[in-house]
Amino acid sequence: MRLFVNVDHVATVREARRSVEPDPVEAAVLAKAGGADGITVHLREDRRHIQDHDLERLLEIARGGVNLEVAAEEDVLTIAERLRPAQVTLVPEKREEITTEGGLDLGGRGLDRVGAAVARLRAAGIRTSLFVDPVREVIEVCAELQADAVELHTGEYSNANDSARETQLIRLTHCAELAAKLGLAVHAGHGLTYENVGPVAAIEVCEELNIGHSIVSRAIFAGMVRAVEEMRIAVDTARVER
Repeated sequence: MRLFVNVDHVATVREARRSVEPDPVEAAVLAKAGGADGITVHLREDRRHIQDHDLERLLEIARGGVNLEVAAEEDVLTIAERLRPAQVTLVPEKREEITTEGGLDLGGRGLDRVGAAVARLRAAGIRTSLFVDPVREVIEVCAELQADAVELHTGEYSNANDSARETQLIRLTHCAELAAKLGLAVHAGHGLTYENVGPVAAIEVCEELNIGHSIVSRAIFAGMVRAVEEMRIAVDTARVER
């Protein structure tokens, strides 16, 4: 299983002081040293954390690829087309939210916008993933749009109490299996921690996890290399024991 480490929150700390440190690109280098397969960053329209120059530097040095998260909006899509990261994940975005609150809206105008964005990215030769809630009908729409992958939103699983978590895990598993059956690569992420990652990592058809906040939080106390190493162990152990 691939482990992509999201370094957005390193930039969040930097932007709190409009300073030059901590550097998310340096964090990415250390994450790779700890066993990360790739790096994820979200280039938001309001540039609240990752900046254009961060992305440009990251693409120059990040072996294993960069997963660029963007909204289906002209400004950031144009940047993606120009810089051509290994993968773009289309995500919903609200200015007032603290973090991404749910999957893409694939109904009505939302479907039109996302469909047009997928077509643009495919034309540019960029692998495209859609960040979506684990809902059967939504997965089917993703396949119809000819996305390369889906990233299943694990927020409800991560936030569930013990009694409800198993239900959410079953939901994730069924949608992952459907996505794979429809020819979509299966990724997962949002709210995953050292404590809850195991069952999601054990989903057989899931091939990539995107994890940020928990790793960056651990890195404050243990350092980035060790924090990633510990998550790498948690993920790999779950895969072996499944």
